[in-house]
Amino acid sequence: MPGTARRDHPAARSRHRRPPTTMQDVAEHVGVSHQTVSRVLNGHNSVSPDTRARVLQAIEDLGYRRNSAARALVTRRSQVLGVVGFDTTLYGPTSTLFGIEQAARDAGYFVSVASVTTITAATVRAAVDRLIEQNVDGVVVIVPLRTGEPLSALPSGVPAVAVDARSTGGLASVRVDQEAGGRLVTRHLLDQGAHTVWHLAGPADWYDAQDRLTGWRRELHRCGAPAHRPLRGSWTASSGYEAGRRLAGRDEVDAVFVANDQMALGLLRAFHEAGIRVPQDVLVAGFDDVPEAAYYTPPLTTVRQDFAAVGRRSIELLLDQVAGHRRRGPQAIVPPELVIRQSSRRPALTTLPSRSC
Repeated sequence: MPGTARRDHPAARSRHRRPPTTMQDVAEHVGVSHQTVSRVLNGHNSVSPDTRARVLQAIEDLGYRRNSAARALVTRRSQVLGVVGFDTTLYGPTSTLFGIEQAARDAGYFVSVASVTTITAATVRAAVDRLIEQNVDGVVVIVPLRTGEPLSALPSGVPAVAVDARSTGGLASVRVDQEAGGRLVTRHLLDQGAHTVWHLAGPADWYDAQDRLTGWRRELHRCGAPAHRPLRGSWTASSGYEAGRRLAGRDEVDAVFVANDQMALGLLRAFHEAGIRVPQDVLVAGFDDVPEAAYYTPPLTTVRQDFAAVGRRSIELLLDQVAGHRRRGPQAIVPPELVIRQSSRRPALTTLPSRSC
């Protein structure tokens, strides 16, 4: 029918299409100012948690989408942040990257990632140059390895934040307090009555491994407990298994702090094969709190890292610089959390007096 044809014509349909939701629509829906919605979208801290939640809910309910192209023309910013990451499948670095990406998205930014297989000044500079070619507004560089001064070649004038690094060359930086985590778990094992705590450390060229070892050693010294020579692993379950087989042959081992949960998994397997019961014979604790840790046999005591907080602080510090606040020096330290499970709890009948220290 002629009438039906007219109604189905694209021009007719376009006259009835709902116009896109604007930032002002969101503001009116919530009952706040246009500037408040803008602050929420840009991740500013000046908005109360309740207002932020209501604005984000309205954005979802109304289907608001930012016009990034138009915004870039007005602000001369790309709304893209760059991240230089270490090419690995290990839980810590990948979780750090995810936390940064999530925080950037929450702040209204896209993320472009440049991965490097080795961390040197040259590879980091090359990765940053690739990101600059994409007109990123700033860069987060994840530096988990002790490899010279990889941040020394960063171009001046580019907003940048270092994550996990210890020598930052004056850059703003964010990291979890790994040494505090090592001290927490060591003290917990001593409190459970262990004579001392053995340590399976990670690779010597990783900052996290060295800081966890330092925390272990300092807590033992503080409590007057002997510190045996640490074993070294490669972050893998197989290296934990080999270390577990070596420790299983020593009668004096009654507690082990393993530098990550993957190695702890291998160590638990070796102990099981040797007839060593955990926690009845030996207490065991790991580090990272991988999602599977609660389902190990037995469930694993471990140290949890707040990767979401690392991401938020990284993006906050970076956006401060993007906005023109030249805050290149702040060092944000995120505290760890000890998660106690069955692997380090002495059964009631075998509980020994804790060490007073």
